[in-house]
Amino acid sequence: MNTKARKVMIIGAGNVGASAAYALLNQNICEELILVDLNRERAHGHAQDLSDAAAYMPGMMTISTRDASECADVDIAVITVSGGALKPGQTRLDELNSTARIVKSIVPQMMENGFKGIFLIATNPCDIITWQVWKLSGLPRNQVIGTGVWLDTTRLRRTLAQELDIGAQSIDAFILGEHGDTQFPVWSHSSVYGSPIAGVYQRHTGKVLDKEQLAEKVRKLGFEIYNRKGCTEYGIAGTIAEICRNIFTGSHRALAISCILDGEYGVDGVAIGVPAVLAQGGVQQIIELQLAEEEQTKFRHSVEVIKNNIARLP
Repeated sequence: MNTKARKVMIIGAGNVGASAAYALLNQNICEELILVDLNRERAHGHAQDLSDAAAYMPGMMTISTRDASECADVDIAVITVSGGALKPGQTRLDELNSTARIVKSIVPQMMENGFKGIFLIATNPCDIITWQVWKLSGLPRNQVIGTGVWLDTTRLRRTLAQELDIGAQSIDAFILGEHGDTQFPVWSHSSVYGSPIAGVYQRHTGKVLDKEQLAEKVRKLGFEIYNRKGCTEYGIAGTIAEICRNIFTGSHRALAISCILDGEYGVDGVAIGVPAVLAQGGVQQIIELQLAEEEQTKFRHSVEVIKNNIARLP
């Protein structure tokens, strides 16, 4: 029996960080939550508010605030810091320089103070920052992961679920590539219990599935939410909770997350969204798919976009 308290540090107590803390709390995923923010009053206020909510939960959870440097005993450090809100017409890649500077000021300090856990990056541009954290930390690549395209995959599944009147968890469809404009659905491996999605769709709706239109709809969902309410928080919070739970339980479940590639898919020198099996040490293995020719082209394009932006890191 594992009696060790599971500790998650959330770096950045804004909308995403606070919502992630609430998701971790409600799903009883860890025994200790630690909030870090430059605005210490905000972090402390969230900790007090979350402690009130924790009083209604079974068992006990400790919720506190710290500096990021006090991290030697932390199992998972979730980075949610952001360089600022996007302006109209900007993409996730436009957040790179400001976010990268914040990360550069935090990660080396954490490593100097004994961090040995898993970094989970949930800030944009996710794949580039995941690569940056890996390089700054010096940790093995299995211990540095990004939320990547798991939220996009969930959006694809829930969109198909609404069209097909089938529970989203019964739909085996997913996104690969950048958490951004070059992501793409892997239709060649998408099915409902082995029956190809396009066939299921046509039988249920009487119409031909417009794959490009659906892919574009899913790609824009995050921005649609952002434009309506000024942020996205609950979906990414659920993504963070899901990844943390699968790490802590050693589920060996495969999720489409941002991983450092070292020869997989014929690629290295990049972090990108691919199916990966999660265990208690982080990424246990990366699943390599036989992609259709068109999908291979899209994957290579996504790799190049990410690599070009890694080269821009300050």
